[in-house]
Amino acid sequence: MNGLDNDAFNVVMLLFRVGMGLTFAFHGYAKMFRGGRIAGTGAWFDSIGMKPGRMHALMASITEQASGLLLVVGLFTPFAAAAVVGVMLVAGWVVHRSSGFLITGNGWEYTFITALMAVVIGALGPGEISLDSAFGIADDLNGWVGLGIAVILGLAGGVAQLALFYRPAPAAAATA
Repeated sequence: MNGLDNDAFNVVMLLFRVGMGLTFAFHGYAKMFRGGRIAGTGAWFDSIGMKPGRMHALMASITEQASGLLLVVGLFTPFAAAAVVGVMLVAGWVVHRSSGFLITGNGWEYTFITALMAVVIGALGPGEISLDSAFGIADDLNGWVGLGIAVILGLAGGVAQLALFYRPAPAAAATA
């Protein structure tokens, strides 16, 4: 493992999962309990074309909290990673795509790197300090299987959500 012994790998994966998972879960928590809460987030979702906005605000918030917490405890890890990928694909496409790459200009940098981190966790697996390991399912979901679940299921979920629900307002006609 590139110089890491098994114990070091397990601690690193725990730190990586907990840091990313808590950050992602808090992102979902904020949609529900901070700022404009679900009503405000739902109105914003409506305004950017994710209709019905309230439903999508709830779905995004719950998905972010649940997948983040699943990553923290290392349970169904590649499926949690797939949920992160799907949410980040939708956010990247709907909100950030037209602003270029860098997040300093509201670009898709954050959504890309968050999805990439989720894919890495899905492929490497949660490590031995996880519920997947405790339940004996970690080895069945690591490697190519975990990578496939995180990437294919995540992209399919995001694309399906966009195809079914993304209805942006028509572009304003250019004035001469």
